[in-house]
Amino acid sequence: MNYYSEQITNLIGELSQLPGIGTKSAQRLAFHIISMPREKVERLTTAISTARENIRYCKCCCTLTDRELCPICASEKRDHATIMVVETTRDLAAYEKTGKYEGVYHVLHGAISPMLGIGPADIRLKELMVRLQGDVREVIIATNSSLEGETTAMYISKLIKPTGIKCTRIASGVPVGGDLEYIDEVTLLRALEGRTEL
Repeated sequence: MNYYSEQITNLIGELSQLPGIGTKSAQRLAFHIISMPREKVERLTTAISTARENIRYCKCCCTLTDRELCPICASEKRDHATIMVVETTRDLAAYEKTGKYEGVYHVLHGAISPMLGIGPADIRLKELMVRLQGDVREVIIATNSSLEGETTAMYISKLIKPTGIKCTRIASGVPVGGDLEYIDEVTLLRALEGRTEL
């Protein structure tokens, strides 16, 4: 039984299809949008439409941008000989927030997952291999610690090894502030294997 009019129900239905938005959140958003001034709603819909029409992949690193080259690839201050490979643009943003990484990125837009039918040809590996023909010293593989992320990291390392380019993997292990008793065995083993001298 619908409690709302057809248009409100349709708006809630569309909003609830967004990732991380359940029915209750969709209802809150729908009623908020309906109560917004008309100009704000128009700005929101214009921003969504404009972004959808103009956002594309960076010609170099494949992140999302509204220009031919993203600001990171276009910057002469970045170390273009060091490439960090990440799964998504959100991962790139997470590393940028640290303010410590001075190289450039390559965004795969996914990870290899035979279970989901995602193979090497379904992510941006060809573009990475083209970039490696340039002046590259190191590739840092920063995929997730999931099964798919590990599979992708191993696959990339096997592709890079014959080129002679240094290939490294980000460390993984005990998170800052984590209690050892609550951490799984695989993470603890990784932390032990990746230990460093003090």
